[in-house]
Amino acid sequence: MLMAHPAVLRDLVEQYETLSALHAEDGSPESQQRLNDVAYTLCVSTGTRDVDAALIAARHHLPGARVEDDSVLDEEDTPKPPAATSAGAGI
Repeated sequence: MLMAHPAVLRDLVEQYETLSALHAEDGSPESQQRLNDVAYTLCVSTGTRDVDAALIAARHHLPGARVEDDSVLDEEDTPKPPAATSAGAGI
């Protein structure tokens, strides 16, 4: 799957967060439409179907995202912590 350039993703995330912070969904029809447009563009740009998943995917692809960030992995794909060993116990 092609992914939008990180600069585009960063801009879309910032626009969505700004519009959400300004409560665009409760505002004028124009601001509601802009919020919907940005949400749709985020979904298309990240190959997701809802804005929450799109935000996670976009943030995961931004520079500085932690390599070990597993927020976009399915539960079955999530790495399991190593089992505790009893080496050295009781010595």
